[in-house]
Amino acid sequence: MNRAAVIGHPIDHSRSPLLHSTAYALLGAQIDYGRLDAQEADAATVAGRLRTEPGWVGLSVTMPMKAAMLAHMDTLDPLARALGALNTVVVSHLPDGGGVRLHGANTDVVGVQQAVAGGGVASLEGEHCLILGGGGTAAAALAGVQLLGCTDVSVAVREPQRAAGLAALGQTLGVKVAVTSLTTMTGPEPRVVISTLPPRAADPFANAVAQRAAQGSLLMDVAYAPWPSALATAWAARGGVVVHGLAMLVHQAVEQIALFTGLEAARSPQILGALCDAADITVRGEPRGAVGG
Repeated sequence: MNRAAVIGHPIDHSRSPLLHSTAYALLGAQIDYGRLDAQEADAATVAGRLRTEPGWVGLSVTMPMKAAMLAHMDTLDPLARALGALNTVVVSHLPDGGGVRLHGANTDVVGVQQAVAGGGVASLEGEHCLILGGGGTAAAALAGVQLLGCTDVSVAVREPQRAAGLAALGQTLGVKVAVTSLTTMTGPEPRVVISTLPPRAADPFANAVAQRAAQGSLLMDVAYAPWPSALATAWAARGGVVVHGLAMLVHQAVEQIALFTGLEAARSPQILGALCDAADITVRGEPRGAVGG
């Protein structure tokens, strides 16, 4: 049997094994999906295992390994290269004893794009977006809204001077990035807000962010536990649409599963629906039941 795993530290909380195993059972793919607890210093050893141990088809990569694994790839997709982070390693066994090729990809970006689109915002052309936070997930969020056509983004962080990397990424992607403070959050009214802050970190700013919610505007809070977050509750109370952070996880997993299996059927509505059921969200990315309940 082939095998794949989610890798990072800590890793016991990861929902990826549930999502991947659900999909592989439906697809009839013989892939055993587990967990690997690893730190940045283990990156070379992990890459060596992928090259020498039989049966590997891929890894789902989480923190703190997303940047550490880059140097050990044979090839990188353009998004992983631009973001300086990967979340997927695809292991290819070359024919005629040609060895093993490790390809790094970033499906977090597609995860953001598809989660926002699934929530009802299929295009962001001419629209403004607000991203809370300045780390690696914020970079994926920036690239994700760019795929939907957004070219005007505000990034709200605690220390604006530390967001230079996002401003540079915006230049690479053709997106105007205005960096602001979480305590002021200046800028136009956003069509979409994506919070990439850790759990409860957005609580002090929940009401201020919700004041910017127009009817039908969308919030995705990637910190999916505890749920509902104070931010999601405040946003829903103002009439905004809330997309659960698990929607991003589900959509990026769908893309990983397609890469690991080589099966286009992995991107089918049936697989998406099954993974949403496993994550206890709707296919629109909404939590089952009321946000405030």
